[in-house]
Amino acid sequence: MSDVVRYAVDAGIATITFDSPANRNAISVALVEQLSDCLVDVRDDDAARAVVLTHTGGTFCAGADLSEAGRSRPDVMIDLMRSILELPKPVIGRIDGHVRAGGFGVVGACDLVAAGPKSTFALTEARIGVAPAMISLTVLPRLTSRAASRYFLTGEKFDAATAQDIGLITAAVTDSAALDDIVAGWCADLRKGSPQGLAASKALTTASTLRDFDRDAERLVEQSATLFASDEAREGMTAFLTKQPPPWVTS
Repeated sequence: MSDVVRYAVDAGIATITFDSPANRNAISVALVEQLSDCLVDVRDDDAARAVVLTHTGGTFCAGADLSEAGRSRPDVMIDLMRSILELPKPVIGRIDGHVRAGGFGVVGACDLVAAGPKSTFALTEARIGVAPAMISLTVLPRLTSRAASRYFLTGEKFDAATAQDIGLITAAVTDSAALDDIVAGWCADLRKGSPQGLAASKALTTASTLRDFDRDAERLVEQSATLFASDEAREGMTAFLTKQPPPWVTS
């Protein structure tokens, strides 16, 4: 299996990089397994005080790898999001590219997120016959109710400034240099926190999300599996992969 996730530690900060630009850093079996391994590594690494989660290429994460439909287990995504939420070290998302569908689940699980000018966001599940079921566990706690209704249903694209306004990300920045500066500033601040203090403080911010997560995860895994196995979803995914409109689209 080739490496699609890279891990490095420098000056107390672990950097985990999605490095599969050929498939737009889609959530493949390999990416989930390697990212999960990296999260275990950073949890056990006393030299790492915080994590920066970033990417190569023009897409942070394109969501599920539809070419692997039927191979991946839905509960793996649940475990991945929960691992980020319960990691006793702060996780910073550094994004300067597109975020689609399941990529939102990772963004929602991060503690701090900065997005640059190349960033765009869209929850497109409804357009292929499914729904953002599992990722709603980390996304809905971040969004305003009206924003959730709008973007879950329309699938429309929005920019980093809008993502900040609706609570999905922490900060939108106007150029790549500013993106690096704000992430570096957060890292400098986090280095001033004690390991115990950071872990306990993060736990306070994630407690309610984790309570709802554990209450709803099994039901949402089942819902997602049912939707993806449906005829309508198969038509939608085939249309997406062949770049054709699905049969329900009307002019």
